[in-house]
Amino acid sequence: MNPVTLPSGRRWIADILPALDKEPRVSVVIPTYRRPDMLMRCLAAVAAQDMDPMEFEILVVDDGPDEGTRDAVERFAGAQRARGLPVRYLQAEGTQGPSGARNRGWENARAAVIAFTDDDTIPTPSWLARGLAAMADGAAAAVGGIRVPVPARPRDHERDTAGLERVEFATANCLVRKSALAAVGGFDERFTMAWREDSDLQFMLMARGLRIVRAPDAVVLHPVRPAPAGISVPMQRKVYFDALLYKKHPSLYRQRIRPRPPWNYFAIVAGVIAMAAGFAAGAPWLTWAGLVLWAALTLQFFLARLRGASLAPSHVVEMLVTSILIPPLSLFWRLRGAWHFRARFL
Repeated sequence: MNPVTLPSGRRWIADILPALDKEPRVSVVIPTYRRPDMLMRCLAAVAAQDMDPMEFEILVVDDGPDEGTRDAVERFAGAQRARGLPVRYLQAEGTQGPSGARNRGWENARAAVIAFTDDDTIPTPSWLARGLAAMADGAAAAVGGIRVPVPARPRDHERDTAGLERVEFATANCLVRKSALAAVGGFDERFTMAWREDSDLQFMLMARGLRIVRAPDAVVLHPVRPAPAGISVPMQRKVYFDALLYKKHPSLYRQRIRPRPPWNYFAIVAGVIAMAAGFAAGAPWLTWAGLVLWAALTLQFFLARLRGASLAPSHVVEMLVTSILIPPLSLFWRLRGAWHFRARFL
């Protein structure tokens, strides 16, 4: 008989020991990208669940990948091994973005239920237990509550993040049966940013008649990450993926996401075009008409965004500048997405 050669090293220990345990009730999948400090905060909260540590497992899927994250996860896994909590580190090879990372996670999970969260969240101790309880009657998925602590008059980025509290289905806090994920093919990896991939999964589950329930007491906290001033401008490229979501689910997109195109953006850009055309043609009336249209609608947009937000002078200036830049940039990414995905999307 030939001798059996076993792999050596700490990764073998971290990967093989979970297979010797009983099958967990739930697998927690956390995609991450080069922010190990936030990840460790999230992992500590997940490890502190009020469940037997042997009833769940944690899979960290590194979309970097980078050695700092790997070393941090392996140290954490070693510290949890004595408690019987399996923690695995995976690399999301051949993909880009959280959709692919989550797919690598649930595909390698051992439990029948997958709990998704993000590396910048802090799950509360009852998160998993309450989420599983909501699915006890056989529901395909459960959507938990997200709490975003922000000041009474938030800045633009803070208010944008706080919008997570109102979304119907967010991968920052949802539990999905592995069988349901397999039925719909998991996440669409064409969503290479953290944007609309969760709505796409929601709509695919709905299209198959799979039931989604609410679990408002299964809560994760989502602190606002620091961001540079004007972050809303580069974030307009997310609209590119609205075109893909619309192509796949046009009716649900209009019902659940945006009932109509952003006609005010089109009118603002039309004003800019009229100004340029009037100047080029030597037609002052057209230039002035375009200027009035652009200025009136841009001011209206600026004031609407500023309502209820921070009135600190620096923030007011930021909102004014970004209100000028957002409409044309948003339309650029919207039309580019429509062209790329061959979607009739405005």
